[in-house]
Amino acid sequence: MADAEQHDANGDGDDSKKTGTRVFKKSSPNGKITVYIGRRDFLDHLTHVDPIDGVVLIDPEYLKDRKVFCHVLAAFRYGREDLDVLGLTFRKDLYLATQQVYPPPPEAEQNNLTRLQERLIKKLGPNAYPFYFQLSPQTTPASVTLQPAPGDTGKPCGVDYELKTYVADSLEDKPHKRNSVRLAIRKLTYAPKKPAPQPTAETSREFIMSPNPLHLEASLDKEMYYHGESINVNVTITNNSNKSVKKVKVSVRQIADICLFSTAQYKCPVAEIESEERMPVGPSQTLTKVYTVTPLLAENKDKRGLALDGKLKHEDTNLASSTIIADPSQKENLGIIVQYRVKVKLIVAFGGDVSVELPFTLTHPKEEEPELISQSEVIPGVTKKTVDHNLINLETSSTTGGDAPAAAATELGAGDSSGAVQFDEDDFIFEEFTRLRLKGASAADEEA
Repeated sequence: MADAEQHDANGDGDDSKKTGTRVFKKSSPNGKITVYIGRRDFLDHLTHVDPIDGVVLIDPEYLKDRKVFCHVLAAFRYGREDLDVLGLTFRKDLYLATQQVYPPPPEAEQNNLTRLQERLIKKLGPNAYPFYFQLSPQTTPASVTLQPAPGDTGKPCGVDYELKTYVADSLEDKPHKRNSVRLAIRKLTYAPKKPAPQPTAETSREFIMSPNPLHLEASLDKEMYYHGESINVNVTITNNSNKSVKKVKVSVRQIADICLFSTAQYKCPVAEIESEERMPVGPSQTLTKVYTVTPLLAENKDKRGLALDGKLKHEDTNLASSTIIADPSQKENLGIIVQYRVKVKLIVAFGGDVSVELPFTLTHPKEEEPELISQSEVIPGVTKKTVDHNLINLETSSTTGGDAPAAAATELGAGDSSGAVQFDEDDFIFEEFTRLRLKGASAADEEA
């Protein structure tokens, strides 16, 4: 996470202008270990993945001779946990990395701390120990959740990541919930802009007793789109046949390949329009028109099996990004491969259909700098109405109501319930790592 320390532009050192770095924290049920982490979304830039770094604050008197371990696990869940019988689990582990945090192993390089870790250790004291994981972009999958039906309960199927910190005598010991911390994190893909050919497709259809074919050509204005962006589809119809075109259908389809023991493919329309404007297109006529479609999760909340980015909470997630396959030989490690296509279909009177498909990439824009929170904008009891898009299923300040408490920004060790954010010389804003519980989920499913 980028360092968010900034000084007043006028250089007068006014404390009311101080800004802070947002840091998430979560403690074990017994309060003996606390994990601090700078972000919950980690971007895959294709050449590298943002490192997972943070610190663990421990109680040495409680640990005594025991150790503290931290692991990152990526798993593909393809069935509900309550269906697990006879020791069989409906999940497949895709990636696992483990690190001993305390006591630091001899080979640990204490000097190679990130800027965030240095500042946190300086603030929290000598009982704070760092952890660091560097994922490989070629062998780790992106976070993808398959949208459940409205009545489904429990954790949804898909690929999820978990950062778990726990106390144990050895690595093989089973962790206990009372001294464990589980954090659900996401690995998202950012596809950098690069020159790509404009998607174009064309086809011709011959008809019986027709001297010439019906020709369809379609193209997109570019190859890469960001979530929420509209797609302009240019359609040209040249009708040299003796048939008439009655209608044009333009749809965006999500194609999800499930790479498990055997490959299965699911297709789901996420945006669709039908047009009869300037129809029919009769013999010896032409039509050129631009149609606009916008694939949005808001229009597809009830479609079961739709692939989404990370956790299922409509306020802060979106349709799954296109999977970027750097190494085709590693497809099995990706869990779920997501692709998108625009389909243009002509409805021909008494002649069947004519269609073409245009593949494109749907992804996230380049990550922006984290938003800075100014102390001058914080008023006791009043919350600033901003939405931090790096918070997954976190109660945002612009959301009211709900059956889960809002995430509170609290200073370390402070018990202020007035809603005011406290500042100190290290310019940290500690926020509880809390997720809203999915409706119908049990307390064990809440990864807050």
